[in-house]
Amino acid sequence: MALRWWFGLVAACVTCLPVALPATATAAETIGQQREGVLFWTQAQRDARFRTMYRRFPSDRAAHGASVRALPAGKPLRIDGRAGDAWLADYMAKHHVAGVMVLQDGRVRAQHYALGFTPEERWTSFSVAKSVTSVLLGVALQQGYIHSLDDRLGSYIPALRGSAYADVTVEELLTMTSGVHWNEDYADAKSDVAQMYLGACADGEAHVLSYLKRQPRQWPAGTHWNYNTAETDLLGILVQRATHRSLAAYLSDTIWEPYGMAADAYWIKDECDGSDTGGSGLSATLADYARFGQFMLGGGRIDGKPVIAPAWLAGGTRGHVATDAPNRGYGFLWWTDTDGSYAAIGIFGQMIYVDPARQLVIAQVASWPAATSKGLMAGRRAFVEAIKHAVDAKP
Repeated sequence: MALRWWFGLVAACVTCLPVALPATATAAETIGQQREGVLFWTQAQRDARFRTMYRRFPSDRAAHGASVRALPAGKPLRIDGRAGDAWLADYMAKHHVAGVMVLQDGRVRAQHYALGFTPEERWTSFSVAKSVTSVLLGVALQQGYIHSLDDRLGSYIPALRGSAYADVTVEELLTMTSGVHWNEDYADAKSDVAQMYLGACADGEAHVLSYLKRQPRQWPAGTHWNYNTAETDLLGILVQRATHRSLAAYLSDTIWEPYGMAADAYWIKDECDGSDTGGSGLSATLADYARFGQFMLGGGRIDGKPVIAPAWLAGGTRGHVATDAPNRGYGFLWWTDTDGSYAAIGIFGQMIYVDPARQLVIAQVASWPAATSKGLMAGRRAFVEAIKHAVDAKP
């Protein structure tokens, strides 16, 4: 089936908010230690805290504007022969999903909330933030802050000179083909992804910058795909240094406010240098995640004008490299499929799925009982297939 690629996925500045220590934390724990602890929260903790991450950790605000892009009601979907709300309620209860919104042609054809989550609340997105950071790179390229996808990282981030990343290109970072060693095992407390925020702050550098510049090269750059959250934090640092703005502020200025998002979003900051972490930490309402999918579906245009550089649009949502499953491709931090659909995917069940052929956007936020599992991924596969079938059905 065409969509099975991304269901095999193993992964996923305006106002600084006050920090509240997690109940399981001690006063001696650093913010980085608390962030790593999120991977090992209990189900009850995930249910309660995924909606308040931006309050639990220092965060920057991506302000929305006065004009809101409407999401008018469309014809309600009947899914698998049932009313959409009833079918979604069963699916969401079984898979611990907090919210689902389905847009077709910009109209809401299905939406449902669970776990006490409401339309006004925000939910963290984990690796969905990677795809947003990638789009912001495309915006910076359009605006001339980034000169070329062939630029070397060392020219933007001098601390990388002399490291395995010095001559890695922007495009290689976008496609996760740097060739630098990395272990992204969410269940292993000793993996790189579980260790990258644990070190002491050094020289005013972000955690990931201190961590990554010590990593050895494992493959020649551009030859091997390897999923790496820290590299998208690094991409976020690149965008912030090039634009001289936080990711949250740049998102607000270029997309969130002019496109018409309905509520402020928030982006968690690194405790060492105050930069927003490009690989995770973005919180927004379900409807605004869906609006972001609609922005992508429209070719990254606002008021008819392109916001994203043509070079990014030409490659961002098409597969560049072989991954670890049939039919699955990887664009510029977006998962791609041979039928032209693409998706932003985060651990614990987060998703923005875009299907241009059907003019379809699906946004989902969740607190899966595990970062990933075969059963949870199969449930998501069946969910999207059921939505597609319902959309394709004749009235």
